[in-house]
Amino acid sequence: MGIKDFAFNVLHFFFTPVRRIYRRRNGRNTGGPHKEIPNHILLGMVRDMIREGHTATIPVKGYSMRPFLEHLRDRVVLDAPHVLEVGDAVLAEIAPGHYVLHRIIRIEGDRLTLMGDGNVKGTERCRRQDVAGVVTHYLRPTRTLSASDAGLKRCIRLWRSLLPVRRYLLFAYRAMV
Repeated sequence: MGIKDFAFNVLHFFFTPVRRIYRRRNGRNTGGPHKEIPNHILLGMVRDMIREGHTATIPVKGYSMRPFLEHLRDRVVLDAPHVLEVGDAVLAEIAPGHYVLHRIIRIEGDRLTLMGDGNVKGTERCRRQDVAGVVTHYLRPTRTLSASDAGLKRCIRLWRSLLPVRRYLLFAYRAMV
C-alpha cells in the first residue's frame, strides 16, 4: 500500500458520514417503539455473558471514542480479555455499576489507565479484573473492521501521538459530521 492509499484510508475512516445514519436511528425509519435498558444493567449482563464464554455485540453510546467509534452508528463485538495491550479498546467497570468503553493507554502491573479517543484530557483507572471485555471487531453500517487489523492499529497509534493537537482535530471532525 502506497502513502497515497494509506492517507486516503485514514481520511475515509475518520470522515465516514454519520448524519444520515443518526437521523434514521433517531426519528425516521426506526421501525416502531423500542425499550432501552439502562447501561448499568445491560453492561452487567454483558460482563456475565462474556465470563461464561460468549461474545457480545453492543451499540456504542456517547462520543468519548470519536473518531473511531460514533454514537449510535457503530457497534462493537466484545470477547473475554485474554492478553491486554496498550491500544486495546476495552469495556471496563471503573466504579460499581459504571462502565466505560475506552482505550488502554498505560499498563502498570495490575493497574490500567484508560482514555477515550475523543477525550483531550482526563483518564480512568481500573484493575485487570475490572475489564469486562475487549473489542475484537468494529461494526459499521457499511463494513466490519477487525481490531487486529494492521492499518487500524497504525491509525490508533497515530491518533494517540496527536494528543497535543487532538482538540483541534476533533473540532474539525465535529464540523464535518
